[in-house]
Amino acid sequence: MAHHGKQARIGADIGGTFTDIVLEVGAEIHSTKLLTTHAAPEQAIVEGIAQVAHKAGIPTNAIDSVIHGTTLATNALIEKRGARTAFITTKGFRDMVEMRTENRFELYDLNIVLPPPLISREHRFVIDERIDAAGRVLKPLDVSEAEKLADRIIEAGYESVAIGLIHAYANDSHERLVRATLERRKPGIPISISSEVSPQMREFQRFNTVCANAYVQPVMASYLARLTDGLRGIGVNAPLYIMHSGGGIITVDSAIAFPVRLLESGPAGGAIFAADIAARHGLDRVLSYDMGGTTAKICLIEDATPKTAKTFEVARTYRFKKGSGMPISIPVIEMVEIGAGGGSIARIDSMRQIRVGPESAGSEPGPACYGRGGKDPTVTDADLVLGRIDAQAFAGGTIHLSTEASEAALVKGIGTTLGVDAVSSAFGLSEVVDENMSNAARMHAVENGKELSNFVMVAFGGAAPLHAARLGEKLGVTEIIVPPGAGVGSAIGFLRAPFAFEAVKSAYVRLGLFDAGRVNQVITELMNEATSFVRAGLPDGEPQSELTAHMRYVGQGWEIPVVVEIKSYDANGAAELAGRFTDAYVAQFGRAIDGLDVEIVSWSLRASSPAAPVLKIGSLPPAGGASIAGQRKIFESESGDFVDAAVVERRSMQPGERIAGPAAIVEAETTTIVTRNYEVFMQPDGCLLLRSKMASTTEGN
Repeated sequence: MAHHGKQARIGADIGGTFTDIVLEVGAEIHSTKLLTTHAAPEQAIVEGIAQVAHKAGIPTNAIDSVIHGTTLATNALIEKRGARTAFITTKGFRDMVEMRTENRFELYDLNIVLPPPLISREHRFVIDERIDAAGRVLKPLDVSEAEKLADRIIEAGYESVAIGLIHAYANDSHERLVRATLERRKPGIPISISSEVSPQMREFQRFNTVCANAYVQPVMASYLARLTDGLRGIGVNAPLYIMHSGGGIITVDSAIAFPVRLLESGPAGGAIFAADIAARHGLDRVLSYDMGGTTAKICLIEDATPKTAKTFEVARTYRFKKGSGMPISIPVIEMVEIGAGGGSIARIDSMRQIRVGPESAGSEPGPACYGRGGKDPTVTDADLVLGRIDAQAFAGGTIHLSTEASEAALVKGIGTTLGVDAVSSAFGLSEVVDENMSNAARMHAVENGKELSNFVMVAFGGAAPLHAARLGEKLGVTEIIVPPGAGVGSAIGFLRAPFAFEAVKSAYVRLGLFDAGRVNQVITELMNEATSFVRAGLPDGEPQSELTAHMRYVGQGWEIPVVVEIKSYDANGAAELAGRFTDAYVAQFGRAIDGLDVEIVSWSLRASSPAAPVLKIGSLPPAGGASIAGQRKIFESESGDFVDAAVVERRSMQPGERIAGPAAIVEAETTTIVTRNYEVFMQPDGCLLLRSKMASTTEGN
């Protein structure tokens, strides 16, 4: 039932440190932040929903839907806390997941340590069968062998099974046979097969993805069941939907079948949130910057659409270096993630340099200033000592912070070794973390062939507004937007996300030998799969679809995504597809290559519920200066000293009002630090716009 005719929707995001809950009733937003309860993550959600419903003055049974995203699956992989899993593969490929590809992510390190495979050798089993790349059976599967293997696995008491056979993306019959054999012997045992989880070529990535799916499946299934029970327990009978990595929402049943799809669901919500802000402000180039308690995520958003990729890596072992993690091949919003959050721990390395992260103090024990047993200096401790955080008003005054504890931790962890005081230690720590983030953003932009200075930064997540202005100075970004609800941005993003699902399939097509019938069959299969997921959450209305062909010149090692038309192709299709590929290739690399045939390696089709119309923000007349609530000393990185900064209550600022830095704009969930190089304007939609003073003078205001 709806409340007063307005939809009441919950967005719930579990991070490594905080669990954020947002309740949107009509246009009103109520939110709360709780420390994440790691032993039973559903507790913080249930408690938070009860709190926001109370705040908004609505009964829990008036909530219409709950949309949830979580880093739980990722954490289970990183901390190796998944189920006891068996992996079945083709004879001769037992060690594929250990041998990886020939890439060395650290070329000159002779003692390079490759990350251990998720499933160790004694839990990997083989079966003597073989299918070739075209899907033809070279060696049929012996049913009695499959039955003996099934008995062995069941006797050994595995909780979950992954099946990945060679070339199963081209022909899934053998994988299905092995699954059916296991199910007959033990009905209900969780089984993941690669032809469903990730039907794309490159067996190392595919095997790894199906293993990860099986590994986290029992954990996620029991968690989602407990969450559903917990919600019913407080009277929430609304449907529960789950955010997935590709930036869409799926039903709980789909999430239980493919938990590997949820790996990046929290960060994906943040990218959707930033894309929504970009659309409303009419910005075609946005750098989304989301910094929470454990990590910072940076994502480039052009034309209000986050860029997606077909693979990403989880649990990198080498300082976030590409290639040092577990590759997972699922559709995902492309972003760079680094271990830089409020809880990131600082230490001095062997060269007497300050290093920050990737280890985080999380919510248990938390930064030193929380007084929950944390003894190491963290980014939050530095921000507190530098005056950027108000110890009395943190998290709306619910968590009291101790500046003394922070100073002691900073001196012990950094100061004594380097012979400096708490403030210099904090300054050093904070500069290192900001430099790490600006480096990551620059690298990401360069890899994508972009120049960051003409992007507008959108900063959200509890810690980002504290660091955004300094990051902007380092990157040469002249405009920064801090949206309302910035502290809980990802959770608000969940509420803006469409019902969407991306189906992926490897189907090799060479344009010189174009087979229209085969192409049309692939498109039909993808349409059916993607739209069935979307219709499960969207009973009425037609989903919108977009088809991407991943294409390359014959002989190249990697392909580029090319958006192609969804239709029934005939013999002329080859020329049309080749034309689209050439345009995309020129856009990315500057020129085409003549005289080479083109091939399509795989296809992906994204179906989503129609997008809601976006209300554009108008311009507004200046309304004079903001009213200043007080002053406090804030450390200014550029001058390396404390300055008197104006403190302004965010909710007291009227649209058009401005204030020049140094200033602190305070609200319950976060604080926006405005350095002396920026001034800040309140926008009509409640966004804060920081604009570089240099940029403003040249425009002649």
